[in-house]
Amino acid sequence: MIFDYNVIWASMPLYLDGLLTTLKLLAISLFFGLLAALPLGLMRVSKQPIVNGAAWLYTYVIRGTPMLVQLFLIYYGLAQFEAVRESFLWPLLSSATFCACLAFAINTSAYTAEIIAGSLKATPNGEIEAAKAMGMSRYKLYRRILLPSALRRALPQYSNEVIMMLQTTSLASIVTLIDITGAARTVNAQFYLPFEAYITAGAFYLCLTFILVRLFKLAERRWLSYLAPRKH
Repeated sequence: MIFDYNVIWASMPLYLDGLLTTLKLLAISLFFGLLAALPLGLMRVSKQPIVNGAAWLYTYVIRGTPMLVQLFLIYYGLAQFEAVRESFLWPLLSSATFCACLAFAINTSAYTAEIIAGSLKATPNGEIEAAKAMGMSRYKLYRRILLPSALRRALPQYSNEVIMMLQTTSLASIVTLIDITGAARTVNAQFYLPFEAYITAGAFYLCLTFILVRLFKLAERRWLSYLAPRKH
């Protein structure tokens, strides 16, 4: 079997456009997912049963259902309701980009909320007692001590979530978006070269994963260096 480089080279502009779409989907989803995950994470460590239970139910449902099902429900499912089609939200909900970003953000918010909640619960008691001894209010305790400390410790787990979300964005091609996977599907449909089309897409994802892993390693080296074992 001979790899047809000419077809891939000629299709590179399509792949580069797909790369930009993938990066856009990833960035928007992670940004809004993290914004939603912060209050959800705080709710998950609340001692109020109703508050904690509501956040638990949300994360349980989202993490317990496939991402593809969630995407289909938002993109295809909502359109069957006349009230939705006649609402002011329809211009947004009829957009494949908006629906994909919404589905991805909802999905990652549930996983990220559990990561943040776990990091909050793992905060050493000494940090909390020291803050209380200095007379910090509960608000200042979370803003200055608990959240910054928890977010730093959550970096290794969150890096895995980011990588998983990168792979998840490949589902966007199912709702007509031309991301990296969508570009590969288009090339395969035009030239009937599945191996060349998808191995190129895989190479793009592999390069993106490598870059993200390196960036998180640098972030961990900067913000988690105090947790590293001390050399004698």
